Amino acid sequence: MSLESEQNKAIVTRFNKEAIEEGRLAVFEELIDTTFINHTAPAGMPSGKDGVIRFIIDVLRPAFPDLRVEIYDQVAEEDKVVTRKAFHGTHLGMFMGIPATGKAIVFPVIDIIRLQQGKYIEHWSIRDTHAVLQQLSQP
Repeated sequence: MSLESEQNKAIVTRFNKEAIEEGRLAVFEELIDTTFINHTAPAGMPSGKDGVIRFIIDVLRPAFPDLRVEIYDQVAEEDKVVTRKAFHGTHLGMFMGIPATGKAIVFPVIDIIRLQQGKYIEHWSIRDTHAVLQQLSQP
């Protein structure tokens, strides 16, 4: 594996741990390019840098304040990194119209990130939101 691929995997891991899990705004600013495009932005969210920050900081983290990212696999080739991961957290705030349930959830995700000069340029994702909604609706 090339040095660039290894560096890109490290950047993606850092983003998941420091930006998503810890909610560090400075890391979002450092690692997401101003030209960033999220090709699979959630409905109602902008597809640029601000949309990613808003989704994580204003939607995901308030709903699951103990959010933790578990990375299962990463594959890197050229300027792309694919990550199979899950968000783990306790539902303690509003999420997709559902008031806090206190339930622990696992939110499966597969991301493809394209990087350029150490920054996120493009993003594609498969998120199993249905699995989360099932977990929240079970008695």
